[in-house]
This record gives sequence, C-alpha cells and structure tokens, in this order.
Amino acid sequence: MAVEQRVAERMAKDMKEISISEFFEKNRHLLGYENSTKALITIVKEAVDNSLDGCDEAGILPNIVVTLKQIGVDRFKIVAEDNGPGIVESKIPFAFGKMLFGSKFHRLKQSRGTQGIGISGAILYSQLTTGKPAKIISSTGGKIHEFELMIDTVQNEPSVASHITHTNKERWHGIKIELEAEGNYIERYQSIPEYLRQTAIANPYAHIVYNGPNGTLKFDRTTNIVPKQPKEIKPHPYGIELGILRRMLAMTRTKNLRAFLMRDFTRVGSRSAEQIFRLAKLESSRKPKSLDAEESERLHKSLQMVKLIAPPTNCLSPLTEQLIENGLKKELNAEYFVAVTRPPSVYRGNPFQVEVGLAYGGDLNPNSAAILYRFANKVPLLYHQSSCAITKSVEAVDWKRYGFQHPNSSVPVGPLVILVHFASVWVPFTSEGKQAIATYPAIMKDIKLALQDAGRKLAKFVRQKKQARDKQLRRQLFERYIPELAGSLSKLTKKEKNSIISNLEEIIKAGGSRISESKKIKKEKEE
Repeated sequence: MAVEQRVAERMAKDMKEISISEFFEKNRHLLGYENSTKALITIVKEAVDNSLDGCDEAGILPNIVVTLKQIGVDRFKIVAEDNGPGIVESKIPFAFGKMLFGSKFHRLKQSRGTQGIGISGAILYSQLTTGKPAKIISSTGGKIHEFELMIDTVQNEPSVASHITHTNKERWHGIKIELEAEGNYIERYQSIPEYLRQTAIANPYAHIVYNGPNGTLKFDRTTNIVPKQPKEIKPHPYGIELGILRRMLAMTRTKNLRAFLMRDFTRVGSRSAEQIFRLAKLESSRKPKSLDAEESERLHKSLQMVKLIAPPTNCLSPLTEQLIENGLKKELNAEYFVAVTRPPSVYRGNPFQVEVGLAYGGDLNPNSAAILYRFANKVPLLYHQSSCAITKSVEAVDWKRYGFQHPNSSVPVGPLVILVHFASVWVPFTSEGKQAIATYPAIMKDIKLALQDAGRKLAKFVRQKKQARDKQLRRQLFERYIPELAGSLSKLTKKEKNSIISNLEEIIKAGGSRISESKKIKKEKEE
C-alpha cells in the first residue's frame, strides 16, 4: 500500500462532523465574548433584545428588570425579567438550549434578533465559564414553568436538569432568565448602564430598571404608544442568488412557474412574469421542480433583467423623527434637537431605512469629539465602531460646512451628539457579534444623505444663534457707553441727561427699529 493511501485512510478516520454549538464553544469571540468585560454586556444585551422583541410582537408596553450581582472575584449572577408573552412549555428548552433554533431567520421583516444564537450563546458562555446550568422561568399566563438546563454541545441539543411547574395565581406572563458567568464589571462608555441608556433612547416606550453593583438606575418610558408592528414580506427577485432560487424551486408547493413567481416572490405580477418567461425561454406551465441547472440559471438572469417595483416597506418599523427627538431629550441636556427619517431604500432586494438625530449645545462638551450613537433595528452598537458603515459615513460628511471643526478621517469636534439608526429586514453585520454594519455603498450613501439633511437644519440654527449672540454683544457694547454718550449729547443739546438715557434705552429695546427717536436726538444735537 502506498504511503499516500495510508495517510489518506488515517485522515479519513479522523474526519467527523461538529455541531454549531461545538464550533462556537471554541470560537466564542465570534459571538461577542472575546473578553470578560464585553461578555457581561453581551449577556445583558441578548436578554434585553429578546424581551423587547417579544413585547413588540405581542403589542405589550415592555417592563424589563435587569439585575447584576457580584458573587465572586470575577463571577456574576445575571437576572433578566420581562412582561412579554412568554414561551410555550414545549419550546422553552429549544429556544434557550439549542443554537440556530428560532422563528425569525426565514422571515423578511424587521426584528432585533434573527439568527437564533443570541441567548443560547449567552447560556453557552455561562456553562463554559462556571459549569452551572441556566434557570429559565416562563409563563404565557397559565402555569409557570421553571427549567434548569445546559447545552449538549456535541449534539447541539438542550440538556434539561430539572423542570418544575408552579401555579400562577397572579396570571403573570413573561420570561425570567438567571445565569452565572465570569466577567469584569465597569461603568463607562462601553458598559451595561450605557447600553441600557442608549436602549432607552431608541425605545422610549420601554420601562427599564437596572439593579447594578453600584445602585439602581431607572429608565422611564416617555410614551405609551407601542410602535406599529412590521409586516412580513416575500423575497424580492433582485435579492435572490442562484443557489437560493434553486432551493426555492425544489421546495415550493406551487404547481407551475407562473404561480411560483407570483406567490413566492413580492412585486411579481402577471405581466412581469410573462416578460421573465419570455427572456428565460421557459413555459409558464412548467413544474418548478422540473427545471435543470441551465434553465434555473436562465430564470435567475431573467429575474434581474426585468424592471420590477421596489419591495414594500411595511416590513420596516422606523423610530420616527418624533421618537428620536423624545429619546434624545429624555437622556441629554442639550440646546437644540433635530431628527431626519429618510425614505426607504433597497440593497440586494432588501428594504432598509436610515434615520438620524442630532443634539447640540447645552451640557455637551464644545472641545471634545462628537459622541456617536449607532443603532441597528433599535439595538445599540457599542463595539467595533471604526469598522462600521455608520462611522465611515459620519467621517465622510464635510462637517465644516455646518460650522464644526472636522479633522481628517474622524468625527467632528464640538458640542454634538450624532444618532444614526439603520432599520432593515436583514442587517449585514460584519460578524455574529452584531456590533458593526458592513460597508455596502448603497447603505453608506443613504446614511450620508440623512446626515447632510440633518446637518443643514442644525447649521441654520447655529447661524441664527451666532447672529443673535453678535447682536447681543453689540447691544451690550452700546449699553456700556450710553452714560458717556448721553452726557455729551446733554452738553451739546442742553437737554436733560436722564431723558436722553431713557430715549437711548428705548431704541435698544426696540432693536434699532425706532428710527424716529434717533432722528429726534439728531435734531436736538443740531439745535
């Protein structure tokens, strides 16, 4: 037997399948657990995002309580509770103890989570660093179910240690999750309090309480209006890649290609379907599953060639200009606020919308770099700022036009807070940690246009403020010399000094509009 064959056979024996849980167990940094400080923030983030998503879908005003207690040198107990709809008993172990298990991945509508690995990733990190199971308590309004579970990483399946059922006299509904994890607690920009503060800005209808190691923080809701829920849409032909199209052709329940295009896609009508068939040289009565590789490729090319209406945008749930201003006003003591919501746009067949809010002056530091708040589907992005499309778009704007210092390749300098919200049915994050948006040109263009629109409105206010300040300085200067001027005029006109002072003060109060008084003084001087 040749040496090469023996090596190949030995290698073949070592080959085996790994589960997604095993992969992330070894690569936890991809989920946002690259250091102990960020790990605590990520755990809280995943729990709060799940709570907000659940409350939004049920049309419930969120009440969320997060508790963080240090129980060792580098160990913390994290508890997060909400008043959402809860999860039915049979799905609880899988929702928390199985990766890539969820209801949002295949839906085309805006939501905070989509991948099904967020909260299960937190439980994986918890058991990896402490070896203890997570406790999940949930109720849909009936009985309360309490689970203790871990993740079997080899099988990517939940391992339930215990399941207890309690009576629910108070008809409580929601989810409460408790787990222990290693971590390092801080309170500065990239911290749990900052994440919750920014979450409160983008979700002003939520009431959030944080019980931290250094006391309690409360973020009260400023509105009782739950945002309108986005609608799920079908995929748009412009965003479909060849491999996905072939899978859709194989799995569709429609009986012919005409029904397939019109029912499984959005914005494809009978007329545009006929154009597609003509370009692809296919019969509309063909069964979708009967297409071979060449025919499916022709169909894919034809889908991109026919002019179609952009996908509907009711799948999005923007913050709106009013809520952006309310959120900024609630958390910032600034002098001026402005918000801009751009019309929806499309990239790769996916609808998206960009919103911008600016806060200026007040208690903001005039000598430091502007503060940038980045959001994706109402979730704050605290890390990887430099590699994010939002940051690069802010740096690409010429802020000097709007009255700010603007060093090269940097954010502007001045008393300014910049908020950018990116809403989409599919956010192109740069990694599973979901902390930065990929630099698609179409996305960056829209962000830049929104920033420029808001910048023009702010510049108008800044100019008016400067003009008012200059006018006030001129007035103060004139007021300073009124007594001397009145004394000189009194000697020249032989009029009473106090009377002249009174007239001059009246002119100033009138803003220089009382020209007749000015002429009267001039006439007295000539006499």
